[in-house]
Amino acid sequence: MPSAFEKLLAEIRACRVCAEHLPHGPRPVLAASPDARLLIIGQAPGRKVHESGIPWQDVSGDRLRAWLEVDRETFYDPSRIALLPTGFCYPGSGRSGDLPPRPECAPLWKPRLHPALGRVRLTLLVGSYAQAEELGERAKATLTETVKAWREYGPGVIPLPHPSPRNRLWLRRNPWFEQELLPELRTSVQAALE
Repeated sequence: MPSAFEKLLAEIRACRVCAEHLPHGPRPVLAASPDARLLIIGQAPGRKVHESGIPWQDVSGDRLRAWLEVDRETFYDPSRIALLPTGFCYPGSGRSGDLPPRPECAPLWKPRLHPALGRVRLTLLVGSYAQAEELGERAKATLTETVKAWREYGPGVIPLPHPSPRNRLWLRRNPWFEQELLPELRTSVQAALE
């Protein structure tokens, strides 16, 4: 018999609330377990993730795993790492990249999903949409300011830029990210997963 958590995941995966707004149809993508110690909240699945149904299975995921110094086996073990987007389905693309996550997801599922992840020690907020949703008024005016103020949100929360290849320029302009934040991030991730 499925647990309450497994039933919740099945409900989320069957969600069709915003189907009429999704040019590629609904396909909620997430991976989680009530035993997870690390929670990674991203934005919304991209086209490749929509096609595969596997969170972060794209170039952005490769960079994120490199930032964390976590291998694929650990990254995709839901009993260790929960992978949740702010919007569970691929929203389609616009002129300058993927569209924002659909606004229906977070208020619909977050109140039921987050309390079920009671063993989480560290939450990573990847990208401005995740930061705005999770930090609310505590988020700064820009992603750069929020990430630069990462110490204000700890020890249990670390905001990160999105690891998209589109953000190469941001990484070049903000060398403090790799010099200061990444070493602390890696230490925090390892401690959470122990």
